[in-house]
Formats: sequence, structure tokens, C-alpha cells
Amino acid sequence: MSVAFDEHRATRDTDLGDEELRARLSKTWGTMRGLVDALSTVDHKIIGIRYLVTAFAFLLAGGVMAIIMRLQLARPDNHLVDAELYNQLFTMHGTTMMFLFGVPVGEAFAVYLVPLMVGTRNIAFPRLNAFSYYVYLFGGLMLWGGFALSIRPDVGWFSYVPLANLDFTPGKGPDYWAQMITFTEVAALAVSVEIVVTVLKQRAPGMTLDRIPLFVWTMLVHSFIIIFAMPAVMLASSMLIMDRLVSTRFFNAEAGGDPLLWQHLFWFFGHPEVYIIFLPGTAFVSAIVATFSRRPVFGYLPMVLSLIAIGFLSFGLWVHHMFVTGLPQVGAAFFTASSMAIAIPNGVQIFCWIATLWDGKPVLKTPLIFVLGFFFIFVAGGLSGVMLASVPIDTQVHDTYFVVAHFHYVLIGGTLFPLIAAVYYWFPKVTGRLMSERLGKWQFALAFIGFNTTFFPMHMLGLLGMPRRVYTYPAQMGWGGLNLLASTGALLFFASFLLMLYNMVVSARSGSPGGDNPWGADTLDWATTSPPQPQNFDRIAYVTSGSPLWSQGDDKPVVGGLKVDERELLVTTVTEALPDIREESPAPSIWPFMAAFATAVIFIGSIYTPWAITLGSPVVAVVLVAWFWPKTMGENV
Repeated sequence: MSVAFDEHRATRDTDLGDEELRARLSKTWGTMRGLVDALSTVDHKIIGIRYLVTAFAFLLAGGVMAIIMRLQLARPDNHLVDAELYNQLFTMHGTTMMFLFGVPVGEAFAVYLVPLMVGTRNIAFPRLNAFSYYVYLFGGLMLWGGFALSIRPDVGWFSYVPLANLDFTPGKGPDYWAQMITFTEVAALAVSVEIVVTVLKQRAPGMTLDRIPLFVWTMLVHSFIIIFAMPAVMLASSMLIMDRLVSTRFFNAEAGGDPLLWQHLFWFFGHPEVYIIFLPGTAFVSAIVATFSRRPVFGYLPMVLSLIAIGFLSFGLWVHHMFVTGLPQVGAAFFTASSMAIAIPNGVQIFCWIATLWDGKPVLKTPLIFVLGFFFIFVAGGLSGVMLASVPIDTQVHDTYFVVAHFHYVLIGGTLFPLIAAVYYWFPKVTGRLMSERLGKWQFALAFIGFNTTFFPMHMLGLLGMPRRVYTYPAQMGWGGLNLLASTGALLFFASFLLMLYNMVVSARSGSPGGDNPWGADTLDWATTSPPQPQNFDRIAYVTSGSPLWSQGDDKPVVGGLKVDERELLVTTVTEALPDIREESPAPSIWPFMAAFATAVIFIGSIYTPWAITLGSPVVAVVLVAWFWPKTMGENV
């Protein structure tokens, strides 16, 4: 079926046959070759891959630091690194994993997949998307470049005051840390706005709210959490750097400031941050469980409501990080209840996934095997989280390795295992080739054994009294055996990622061809070629069910009338996804790169002199004028 729009003289997709249409659209939407063209691209798929590669590079760097720390703690009174370097490694490891890997890797998948899943040709605000990547890249390079030049933050990934104040840490390391926070959060906020608009206004016609894939629903909630949570940490980091550089006193108790204000601002972001990192994993799980069970996920409405509940409840938990700061008992009781209540929507999701597998016909391929590992690990982490929600227990184990074990079970179990599953699942979409199943199963064995061998003993170390953030310990404490076991597991866990990297490189070159839809999935991202064409879809699908590839078959209805020689998108209504307007999508431009570069120069310069902002702002203004000039208006359908 083809639905045509009002006709103009421009060539439209209804005027051409399939082969000619594909060739013309590929030329219109493609990225030219050359360095300037590569820096100018606004193709969401290229930018999504760049996000992924960069995030995995930071994962590898952070993992190397974790191995060094575990080798230092493998035996008592060790001297592999000294206390100063250990603090720097600890800070860089946590900062890299939380800010340069955990958040960006989830958004990378969203940037690549959400436009494909909703059936559009590009993400909303594609130049902003390119800008967000370069800001993220420059922020990460700034932090790691400073580390290479011995400008190293050493105040923890949370940068608590007063330790992070200028009086106690006079170097520039905390300033680089604070500016990196602002960089990465600008990037995260930009991507979130793009995802929200793409989901609400660029869905394929017919994709009503109850037909949106659970992956897309999850990324929508994920984006809203970022939009409401990130400004808190950006405000906190800006206040910290102003305290350090221009002598404000936001966190200086002697001058009327309040050190606890930092904790409130940071953890108001920090606990939603846990779900910002965790929710993309649930998106991966929903897609993979449905595909390999050969049926839609059980309980679509409860799943969506659970996601929304998690989004709301995640903002009512931050004070459980502060139970030992002297809270009123009424406040502690409220946050205890909130911390336990959020287990309910998480539990609903787990039971819906299990019901889907139980009622389906599971196919045990590598992606599903990693998802099953995620179930075990995340549930274990959730149980210890309920324990820590209790004020008496939290008071006893606060700042011990029990807490380290808990959040690694939640974040590693909730992020890395689904993430690895997603890599195996969508690798053929990106490359057209399948990864090795045999190497995938070997990787799962190494990862599952290595992970549990690393972090389960830390529960016992915490109960035995081993404190967090110590670089060594005396032999008479009796912690040596469990630490050696944990360090051995860390080596196995790290080896599993090296095996995955090898599998990816070999498979990209010589893996088995996967075809367009090797798994028999049901969402629109598998309705196009693998890898996708620059325009994503030759013809825009008309969606009639929540599983279009399963229910609609090969003869899928389409909507026609978009221009072929211009980058034109179809904008639809929010609820019913009815055709609304045709809108021109911005062409490639070098100005987002230039804007990100100019912003980076200002931010880095401001670490050394406030005049950098005054002198650099006009340059950024000129670049932004060039970026946004000229503008075009959409056409009514």
C-alpha cells in the first residue's frame, strides 16, 4: 500500500522504482569521503558507531586501571603502586566508568537504533547529535590528556568536599575533573533531547503509543531521567570549580557554605545515574528476550508502567547514600521506604521477562545466554541493595567493601552483561556479519566466572571490616586470601573482554554473512539492509502492530510522497503517529565540530584564567551563527 501526499514538481519516492529510488536516496543521504566530510557527517549511524568505539576505548582504559588496583590489593603490604598513584587510579577508574563509559554507551545504542526502530531516516536535530559526540570526545581527551601530563584528579569519582576544595587539593586535577563533568553532561543532555523528539515526533505512521517497541520506550524514559538529573551535577561541578578558581564559598563551612550541599546535589544526580546506566541494559534484554523466545514480551503495559515508575522513583532515593551524615529519623525512614519500593517495578520487569521465556520457545544463542547471566547477577545485586536500604545495616557496612560489591553487582550485572548480549545481537546489523558463537560461549564462561569470583568475595571482605578506598592492608587482618581470589577473578573478567575484542575484529573481517535479519526479529531496525543504507529506509513503513515484521510479513504497507533529491523527513503526531508535516533534515556541516572545538578551548582555558570565557564567547557565538544559518520550514502534509 502506498499513500501519496500533495504533489509538487520535485521528484518523490512514489515516482521511482525500487532500484533507482535506492540509488538516488543513497546519494542524497550519503556522506562524502574525505576528512572534512567525515567531520561534517550528520548520519546518526556513523555518529552512533563513533560513540560506541570511543566508549569501549574508555572501558578498556578504565579496566586496565581496575586491574592495576586489584594487583595492588592481591596481597597484604604490597608496593606495586604507592598511595598517591592508587588514589589517582581509583579516581580515574570510577570517573571513566561512570561518566565516559556508563552513560555514553547506552546513548550510543540509542543514537544508532532508535531512528531505525521508529522507522525514520535520521535522528532529530542531527547537527546537535554531531556536536554532542565531539563535546564528549573532547571532554574525555581533556581528562585523559591531563592524566598523561600528570594533571591527575585524586579526590574520588565523587569529588567530595572539603577534600576537593582548593585548601586541601591545590593542584589542577579536580578542575579538570569538574570541567569533564560539564562536557559529558552537555553531550548527554543533547542526545536525550534528540531521542525524546525522535520518539515523539518522527515515528512511522501507524506506530501509536501502544505499538512503540519496549526498547524505544526504555530509551525515552532514560532520556527524560537524564534531562531532569544531569543539571544537578552540572550545577554542582560549576559551583565547585568557581569555589576553586574565583573564590566563591558554596561549600566552605567557615564562610557560610555547606559541604553537605555538595552531597545533596551530587547524589540527586548520582542515584538516577544508576538507572541512567542500568535502563539501557533493560532495553537490550527486552529486545533479545522477545526475539529468542519467538513471542512479544509478556505484559507490555506493566513493562511500560514499570519503566515510568522507575523513572519517577529514581529521584526519591539519593539520600540513602547519606544515611551516616546525621539525617532526621523521619527523613531516613522515607528514603528507606523509597529505596525498597523501587524493587517492585524492577521485579515486575524480571517476572515479565521470565514469563516470556517460559511461554516461548527459547533459542540459546550467545545474546540470550548473556541475558540469563544478567538475571542471576542483577537479582543478587538487587537483594544486597534492599539490605543497604535499611539504615542499621547501611550504618554498619558503610564505606566497606560490601558496598563496592553491591554496586558492581548492580552496575556490572545491569550494564555489562546486557551490553555484551547487545553487541552480539546487533553486530550483524552494523557489519552484516555474525560473531562466532563458539567464542561467545567461551567469553560468557570467562565473564560469568570471573565476575562472581571478583565481586562475591568483596561482600565477605566488607562484613569482615575491610574499608573502601585503601591502597593496602596489614597481613594480620586476614583479608589476603579473599583479595587474592578477587584479583584472580578480575584477570579472568578482563580476559573475557579481550576475547570479545578479538571476536569482533575477526568476525568483522571474515565472519559468516548474517543477512538482513539473521535472528528473525520483529522490530523495524531489522526491516532494512544490514548494514543499513545511508537513508535507513527506501520507503517509510506504515505500522499496523507492535511486532511489524512478524505480523505484517513481506508485503508491508508503506507511505509515499517524500522528496528524493532533498533530505526530507516525515513528522507525525505524538499519540496516534498520523502524518503531520514534511520537514527538511539538516545537511552535513563542519560547524558542529568547530563549535565543539571552540567550546573545548574555552572550558580548558577557563581552568587557568576566567578571561578565557570572556574572550572565547564571541568566537563561539560566530560559530553558532554559521551553524544555524540558514533555516528552512517544514511543509504541511
